[in-house]
Amino acid sequence: MASELIVGVKHLRDGIEAQAVVGADMSVIGIIGTAPGADAAKFPVDTPVLLYTNDKALRAALGTTGTIVDALAGISAQLTGGIGAARCVVVRVTDNASAATVIASIVGSEANGTGIWAFLDAPQDLGVTPRLIIAPGYTSQTVQGLKFGAITAPGNGGANGTFALAFTGGTGAGAAGTFTVTAGALTAVNITNPGSYTVAPTLSFAASAGLTGATATVTLEQQANAVCAALPTVLERLKASFVPEGPTNTRQAAVDWLETLPRSQRILHPLRQDAKILASNGSVVTKPLSPYIVGLYVSRDAASDGVPGHSIANQQVFGIVGVTPTIPFSIVDPSTVGQDDLAISFGIMFRGDTGVDGALTDGGFTFWGTDTLAEESEWLFANVCRMRDYIELMQVRAIRTYLGRFNVTAQTVQAIVNTLDTQLRTFKANGDILDYRIEFDPDANSPQELRLGNIDLTFKAEEPPVLRKITIHSRRYAEALDGLVRSISIQLGNQEVV
Repeated sequence: MASELIVGVKHLRDGIEAQAVVGADMSVIGIIGTAPGADAAKFPVDTPVLLYTNDKALRAALGTTGTIVDALAGISAQLTGGIGAARCVVVRVTDNASAATVIASIVGSEANGTGIWAFLDAPQDLGVTPRLIIAPGYTSQTVQGLKFGAITAPGNGGANGTFALAFTGGTGAGAAGTFTVTAGALTAVNITNPGSYTVAPTLSFAASAGLTGATATVTLEQQANAVCAALPTVLERLKASFVPEGPTNTRQAAVDWLETLPRSQRILHPLRQDAKILASNGSVVTKPLSPYIVGLYVSRDAASDGVPGHSIANQQVFGIVGVTPTIPFSIVDPSTVGQDDLAISFGIMFRGDTGVDGALTDGGFTFWGTDTLAEESEWLFANVCRMRDYIELMQVRAIRTYLGRFNVTAQTVQAIVNTLDTQLRTFKANGDILDYRIEFDPDANSPQELRLGNIDLTFKAEEPPVLRKITIHSRRYAEALDGLVRSISIQLGNQEVV
């Protein structure tokens, strides 16, 4: 039997076409926290679990207490406009009496995949990637540790070498360090572990036999919250964002905390307020604010068919009866505390005021937060960063099908460019980006690179910034008086109408 047609018609589908573009879900929330009454079989410790906020049975399996339970309630309260549920990846850690112990559990271990590192297992294990991560209630705690000041007297007569420091007095524990004696005198002090202290201890150099008269100073220095310090690595791997909560007792404490946060475009508008909610017994209690804020992102993204190009600033927050502390804010007075907070990238919640000219709203509770903690001004806005992640993730999904299946030809390159163009053209038409360019630079595509199967493309796109300030120049209009004079003159019969 012939292996080829002798007479007839045969179709070969060998065209290289542009691929359909499918967007990534940027609204999946990652929650890490406590749920002491949880069913351990359904919510194993340090294991990502997919939960829809409208899954009553699974939520009931979490019990009634813990930060995860509270977070789900805050998120759900923001799901309006026909949004049925938010998808959440929950990682439960053991609830301990000590916040420091819980924080250590949340930080976890990369090697063991525990704590925040468990989120990295979600894409493979659950088929979803958490892209809005919160650790409610455990990102504000900081400690003061020891910082070496200066050698105030080198002393003499000591045994030479490097020795372990000893610490006496003070309030706290955990510090460790070494000191070096050269030619019988103290020449160096090294604090290897700052410990946790509220009153600084004094240093003892007794380990160097015979050393007398040596003194050195240490001071207290605020240390970063361990969760906030560790999360950026996980965020980068997931292309995720993080909304942290700082101290709420004083503004200065919040500013001191803010200064310890990593500079990253993945950290969004840090918070320094708690939400006030009505408890089941009718009393008003405070709860972490971050779940309410990430819930806004889910709602806002859904309103744009999942495209995360819009800010959540100037959006009403539901499910709360108040916030603490109250932050004064006015859109016409730059000298308010709220304006100062926004200038350093905090996100703030404020109550509307009917009849107050400088209020942003007449009622309800409104959130304003637009900034990231990026050092580069081009990545200042949260919506811009999230939109860029969305575009890049879509590009990966859209063009990965060409890898290995097609050869490097002009037709293949054109198909890839067409795929990228289709995506970006739609975003421009919808106002998600202002404009774009896709370039194939001959200088970046040498024959040697093409022979290796490598092509180099550049895409440029500009996401629209958030509208934050409107300046209206208010001036008198003298020309109107000329018209008035003419009108009066005509009415008095002093001038004929032309």
